Amino acid sequence: MEKEIFKARRLVVSCNQLLNFKPEKVFPLLCPQREYEWIESWRGKIIYSESGFAELDCVFSTELPGTAEEIWITDRYVENKRIQFIRYSPSRVIRYNITLTDNNDGTTTARWEQTITSLNAEGNSYIGNFSNAVYEKLIRALENMLNHYLATGEMLKMDE
Repeated sequence: MEKEIFKARRLVVSCNQLLNFKPEKVFPLLCPQREYEWIESWRGKIIYSESGFAELDCVFSTELPGTAEEIWITDRYVENKRIQFIRYSPSRVIRYNITLTDNNDGTTTARWEQTITSLNAEGNSYIGNFSNAVYEKLIRALENMLNHYLATGEMLKMDE
């Protein structure tokens, strides 16, 4: 019997957020430690960081609802402007890029983009069930959580 040849799939998804605060307020919250303050379902553990927070070459793991453990590496870090992670799981690799643009009116446009590459059939299945619409729903929820937290100092509960 001939072995089936695996062909990796790739998907790029992106979405913009409008955040009612300047990048200097938003950026520090894009951190595996600080996300506990505003994302109720967040489950991240810093493996290596000189400061204890997001920084270039920070390594952390996550076990988010419905997913296997992933290892994240911060591979770009431009304070108040851009943070990029490489996420690895047994089935896929994701480049996760978040770019902040100051709108010069007290607001920030945050562009969230993922480039997802499968590593096996399970990864191909993940990509087949994912779409820009699914991603946009997630990013809209994060937008609501961020705006709520920055306005009130309190986490927006999932049932709200």
